[in-house]
Amino acid sequence: MAEPLKHLIGLHTARDTADAVARAWGTFDHAAFVADILPVIDGLELMQRGQCIADALHRHLPDDFENAAPILHACLPAPDRAGLNGWALLSFNQYVAARGRGHLETALHLLKALTPHFTAEFGIRPFIAKEQDAALAIISSWALDPNHHVRRLASEGTRPRLPWAMRLPALVKNPTPILPILEALIDDPEDYVRRSVANSLNDIAKDHPDLVADFVERHSAGASKNRLWLLKHASRTLIKKGHGKALANFGFAPLDDVTATLTLESQQIDFPGELEFEILLSNTGKDLRTVLVDYAIHHQKKDGSLSPKVFKGKSLQLKPDESVTIAKRHAFRPITTRVYHPGTHRLEIMVNGTSAASADFDLATPRDGAE
Repeated sequence: MAEPLKHLIGLHTARDTADAVARAWGTFDHAAFVADILPVIDGLELMQRGQCIADALHRHLPDDFENAAPILHACLPAPDRAGLNGWALLSFNQYVAARGRGHLETALHLLKALTPHFTAEFGIRPFIAKEQDAALAIISSWALDPNHHVRRLASEGTRPRLPWAMRLPALVKNPTPILPILEALIDDPEDYVRRSVANSLNDIAKDHPDLVADFVERHSAGASKNRLWLLKHASRTLIKKGHGKALANFGFAPLDDVTATLTLESQQIDFPGELEFEILLSNTGKDLRTVLVDYAIHHQKKDGSLSPKVFKGKSLQLKPDESVTIAKRHAFRPITTRVYHPGTHRLEIMVNGTSAASADFDLATPRDGAE
């Protein structure tokens, strides 16, 4: 059985933290710090364990953050010393996020120094939320930093909808302040950084699809292979949803001369079971066509209405007068993220983001325990 994630942090982490702080600050009470944590840490989950150590740091470090920050900085690895790294630094993130308010420059300087040893993407977000303009003025300069972890922090830490992190409502509403950061990193030599840029743009696309489609169009001309990958990855939500301009950015323009004929193997589907179908694509025109074929399952909801979910198909090229048959299977099985309801569902075929064919089918009543 896999080791529980919470064991990444434990009493050993508290002792390592105490050792590092004691080396950096001679008056630190090592024994009292560990005794503060020992009675409670084993009963906590991962993030709570980090917070437990962060709270103990608050109780045992100087009250003034400006005095505490250099001590924590001296606990980080340096060319002339070993230091804390990895999950041991989660508590540093949590401490800075909570205690560094009102000390923006000092807090961000410490998080920048920390991030090569453990990501600070969660730690910087409260400062962006509280002092967006001043925080972004500092963070934007990190896009030119020689350390790729720092450059990635400039992109990842400013993502409006970073998973498992506090949302940044002002940037969800208006993401334009972070576009210069993403533009500065769009051709970064590290895939690690470029992937973060793509994910940030994909976040933005969920709320501002046209803005991202325009961004991709502006940066597509003469793009390198790496940049094209980034722009397409940034457009993945828009492409999946059939956004016209996003599709056109990658050669998938609306097509009047490509037809789709849909055939279902059966219109009665057991649960669990599979929907088997074939799509006959035909190019009736005189030009080579680039085609992106996706499909949507319109699931029946409890109230009888239908709710579509798009699934990726494939892309291909069709010569003039050429026809191609695509065979697919879609499984219906118990999953934790959806409750299936019996009754009429719909399969819809999307060609370059436009509905090209559809057919209804009936999903049987889930067997006992299948929901």
